[in-house]
Amino acid sequence: MNLNLNDKIIIVTGGAKGIGLGICKVLAAEGAIPVIIGRVDADNQIAVKEIEAESGKALSVVAELINPEDCKSAVDQVIALCGRIDGLVNNAGVNDGVGLESGDYEKFVASIHKNLVHYYLMAQYALPELKKTKGAIVNIGSKTADTGQGNTSAYAASNGGRNALTREWAVELLKYGIRVNAVIVAECYTPLYDKWIQSLENPEEKLKEITAKIPLENRMTTAEEIANMTVFLLSDKSSHTTGQLIYVDGGYTHLDRSL
Repeated sequence: MNLNLNDKIIIVTGGAKGIGLGICKVLAAEGAIPVIIGRVDADNQIAVKEIEAESGKALSVVAELINPEDCKSAVDQVIALCGRIDGLVNNAGVNDGVGLESGDYEKFVASIHKNLVHYYLMAQYALPELKKTKGAIVNIGSKTADTGQGNTSAYAASNGGRNALTREWAVELLKYGIRVNAVIVAECYTPLYDKWIQSLENPEEKLKEITAKIPLENRMTTAEEIANMTVFLLSDKSSHTTGQLIYVDGGYTHLDRSL
């Protein structure tokens, strides 16, 4: 399917690795130009080279999104480089294990900044350009907001906020023709996920236990599957879809896991 994304400028936060990189690769394959926003220039450049090796185009901007001024600088740099913004994917974040018993005020607030505040700031700073292009926003979220996980209060709260902002922005931005949706991830194998699995006792057994509970095909979701839905939502082929939380998770969040 031609998604009509040729030369569209799409910001992808956390686009150098994992799900973000998967999104960037699918965007580039569709002819768009993803702009990777990440804190480590070397990682960004590796991702750009991977995309270019597959005959795609990509750009990079270095920013530490926990700093509000870096969010503004990142958007300003994209405008200076490209002259426009056609879409925003808020993706950067980490399940950092700030729980109720184990956490404290400072860690909780820092995690909210790391996982939620920059979603708001990136959208706010990109909004003037998105209004010009009638662009789209996709927020990447996690099933932790629905299911809970234990020992991750701040991350769960951040994802509840991502879901709420998706619906709120969809309402506020209707008048500009800007669509806002979210793609919700459950069990997707990424470098960060692998790092977590390997930190556990008997990681292979734990991974088998998890995949056995994923109803569709008893396997992990791939980054490409998340990316395919995200890129579709950025395109005009999803022109009447807004305010939706779309779960790309093999039925993990809502189907009976005894299936």
